[in-house]
Amino acid sequence: MLASIFTGAHTFGLVSVPVTVLSATEDHSVRFRRIHTADQGLVRNRYWCESEDREVTFGEIGRGCQLPDGRVIPCHG
Repeated sequence: MLASIFTGAHTFGLVSVPVTVLSATEDHSVRFRRIHTADQGLVRNRYWCESEDREVTFGEIGRGCQLPDGRVIPCHG
């Protein structure tokens, strides 16, 4: 049985419109995924360390600020 959150009416001059607000019972959110259009395979991101030539996990990734001369220094914040 649906539970009513609010029951009332909105009045516009001489017209009264009854209103009932019900709680949501199902998840209706849409989840978008990136796919390869040729075969509908899922497309994933891979994080690659150029200096060690290996894949890294998301937890190993930090932030860096690139200076005008090309050097990258760690940024904190």
